[in-house]
Amino acid sequence: MINILIVLSTIVGMEILSWAMHKYLFHGPLWFIHKTHHQERHGFFELNDIFSLGFGALALGLMWKGHEDFSLSFWIGTGISIYGTIYFIFHDWFIHNRFKAFKSENKYLKGIRRAHKIHHKSTQKNPSEEFGLLIASKKYFK
Repeated sequence: MINILIVLSTIVGMEILSWAMHKYLFHGPLWFIHKTHHQERHGFFELNDIFSLGFGALALGLMWKGHEDFSLSFWIGTGISIYGTIYFIFHDWFIHNRFKAFKSENKYLKGIRRAHKIHHKSTQKNPSEEFGLLIASKKYFK
């Protein structure tokens, strides 16, 4: 039971960390990388994908470190991996259509998509709003 709580807490923590990194680092000193995500994509990959590779490497490293005795690092790595999977499905597949997109009339999914579209309204570093993946302002769910 404690392992499930660790995984769930890590997923919540990743949403908070990702929001802060997106707002203060990606739209700050790391804009030179992240701006490729706000521009028209030429090909399947963009320089911004390096962030996903970094989180993936961190998750795998933590899981490897704790794999023998299923220690805390294993479960944290598992939570990061699950968040990465959620990110891929929500962000890359559903919102940005990197694969044939699925459609949904679900109020939550439509609100998340709407908020993300507002975030991408600007192709510049600033102004920008709505930095989260799974959480957005109430106004997008009306």
